Amino acid sequence: MRIAMKLLSACMLFWLVGGAYAAGMALNKVEVSVDLPALERGADTVIDTCTVCHSLKYIRFRDLAGLGFAKDKVQAWRGDSPMGSVIASKMTVDSALLAFGAVPPDLSLIAKAREGGENYVYSFLLGFYAAPDGMMTNHYFPGTKMPDALGIAGVTDAAQRALLEQKARDVTSFLVWAADPHAQERQTLGYYVIGYLLLLTTLLYFLKRRIWARLNTIQQNQHKE
Repeated sequence: MRIAMKLLSACMLFWLVGGAYAAGMALNKVEVSVDLPALERGADTVIDTCTVCHSLKYIRFRDLAGLGFAKDKVQAWRGDSPMGSVIASKMTVDSALLAFGAVPPDLSLIAKAREGGENYVYSFLLGFYAAPDGMMTNHYFPGTKMPDALGIAGVTDAAQRALLEQKARDVTSFLVWAADPHAQERQTLGYYVIGYLLLLTTLLYFLKRRIWARLNTIQQNQHKE
């Protein structure tokens, strides 16, 4: 049932954010990190900035603690909320409708729901610019009502831009983790399973050779008799 709900949410999320980055705009490639410090920095930005409007309804605070984030930081993020509560948006539905005309999409599955995955998320975060009419827009989602969360549009200094690109990588890495929190566990388990199968195959091979060697010996002795 929970899997079905996730798939339904992914479809709805694709409909909400999908549609149209500008034709011909190639996505920037990003190499996401699975390092704990990078994920924690990304979570810091997402929870402090992005959850003003967005939620992560499939991620609970205990998931962050279980990942290994600093306990005092998780405590600061959750405030009075229980460890088992989901990461909710700080904006009410009515306020979102009044401000944007629609409820901002949940970010739990955004890295999987959008074509381009992590490359789209990363490109979108860095794609804001001021149009000639002074309105803020985005190369990869023209007409988006989301503000420039990282403040990339007005940056001209190369060093400052590099810092924001790193911040975008950290945010993207965290959202990729959020879309599939158990991916690393499955990968690790897969290595163990492959190792076990290789060991079992080797043992069975030598067992087969031993059995056939005995059978060949018996057969040879019978021929001698």
